[in-house]
Amino acid sequence: MTTTTRKYPSSIEVKHDQKIGWIVIDQIRTIDKQKIIKTLGRLSQPEIKEVKSVIKETFVN
Repeated sequence: MTTTTRKYPSSIEVKHDQKIGWIVIDQIRTIDKQKIIKTLGRLSQPEIKEVKSVIKETFVN
């Protein structure tokens, strides 16, 4: 997630702690669960649907 606003087809706008951020699907990385210090929040159901749609469109088609 980033706070840089670039409106690309692979970027999804999300709101967290009254701030706007972007999930950048084409920059997905995997990390070890042990490196996660704390959870900052959760995506809403509409945000989850949009993330899944963009992932499918980016990597499946």
